[in-house]
Amino acid sequence: MSDTPLLELTGLTKAYPGVVANDDVSLSIAPGEVHALLGENGAGKSTLVKMIYGLVKPDAGQMQMFGTSFAPSEPRAARAAGVGMVFQHFSLFDALTVAENIALGMENAPKMRALSQQIRDVSDTYGLPLSPDRVVGDLSAGERQRVEIIRCLLQEPKLLIMDEPTSVLTPQEVEILFKTLRKLSAEGTAILYISHKLEEIRSLCDSATILRLGKVVGACTPRETSARDMAEMMVGKLLQTPTRAGKTPGEVVLALSGLSARSPSAFGMPLRDISVEVRRGEVLGIGGVAGNGQDELLAALSGEMLTAPGMITFQGKDVGLLGPTPRRALGILSAPEERLGHAAAPDMSLTENAMLTAATREQLDTGGMLNWGKARGFAERIIAAFDVRTPGPANAARSLSGGNLQKFVIGREVLQRPDLLVVNQPTWGVDASAAAAIRQALLDLAEGGTALVVISQDLDELMEISDRFAALNEGRLSEPRAAQGLTVDEIGLMMGGAHGMEVAHV
Repeated sequence: MSDTPLLELTGLTKAYPGVVANDDVSLSIAPGEVHALLGENGAGKSTLVKMIYGLVKPDAGQMQMFGTSFAPSEPRAARAAGVGMVFQHFSLFDALTVAENIALGMENAPKMRALSQQIRDVSDTYGLPLSPDRVVGDLSAGERQRVEIIRCLLQEPKLLIMDEPTSVLTPQEVEILFKTLRKLSAEGTAILYISHKLEEIRSLCDSATILRLGKVVGACTPRETSARDMAEMMVGKLLQTPTRAGKTPGEVVLALSGLSARSPSAFGMPLRDISVEVRRGEVLGIGGVAGNGQDELLAALSGEMLTAPGMITFQGKDVGLLGPTPRRALGILSAPEERLGHAAAPDMSLTENAMLTAATREQLDTGGMLNWGKARGFAERIIAAFDVRTPGPANAARSLSGGNLQKFVIGREVLQRPDLLVVNQPTWGVDASAAAAIRQALLDLAEGGTALVVISQDLDELMEISDRFAALNEGRLSEPRAAQGLTVDEIGLMMGGAHGMEVAHV
């Protein structure tokens, strides 16, 4: 790494109504340096990288690239200066090929044949196996991320910004990504890396800047700092480890019998002959590589996708033909993976989003008339109970950071006291402190008698909170196993071939 900064930020400040997102932030990144940007949800990380990428204009302060003033007015100008960014949420069209998607993101795309060859060359050079002719809708989450990375690499960036790049990747895909990033670093590309997975930060990053409430509160060398110490620097307090007293599960709440259903999406995964029971007070953890039926299972359980009679029974009642609203009235609540657009309406206020799923159980309407005062009170309870960083319930969902919106979505369902709660990726993109709080809230629900189905790609999370673990593979669910004592090898076998695991207990 060179001692001369590639990028230097001095006194960057950005304020929005009711909140100062960045307050006098200064940091520098050298060529070839892998620099972590750490902070709890709402600390100002996203605003900072948006200023670097030209999406947001700072109110004060300055930026320099290689000692020259750098003030991009739009992402196109940032890219022209050598800044590439891979966002947490992919911007790809399912029906188009890899090459077609990449062409759409280029200023002057070459002819398709030449572009396809460039994609193959970059793919081979950086160990990112990907065919330019594949349709994006058929790709796994990890392969979709490769599309975004290759799109950036074709622009030969001097600085690559990565926002939560491993949140939906398998351990094997993470290793491929890290090899690529280390190769880029060795070639002199600087990497600004945002992640809440602190052990990954320790493995990959050379240095770290910690933000809290918009201000720089510290810096460290990750390899010389424990994950717990970094987390406590981020939140400014000691971390609490989720605890559970442990009770014997009660009667069966949810019974699936031969659940089979086609996916409503042309690129989805059908569910195939799933049979399992979940009892009162039990947490059933479900793991698996993204795209193996997780979204379809949640849709079937929540009522977004109707199923044939006899396949889904809730407290002895067949609910397969009931939609989401009558299921919620019975006590079946859910929180899907895609928080912005599925779990929450982006342009609606938090009060309106609270009303969307809680009107029935929280009695937020009377005689067909919506009680906005009561809905506002419920939104305020969620904000207080789950430490959602926002000026107030009148703010739109899209104004929240990803982690804070996740806390709001989970809190909205938890506070409705469900009999069955189904959640997909409950702590996706939230900081260590918030993740611990969400897991504790789920465990507290179970202690109170709620049956929980927790779908997650975070195996550490599932092992921490689950009573039993099962894996989804190609729409089939493995035979559940007691979570305590399961080894990584056993979990890997279950995730790789779930439908055969009932006879493969190793």
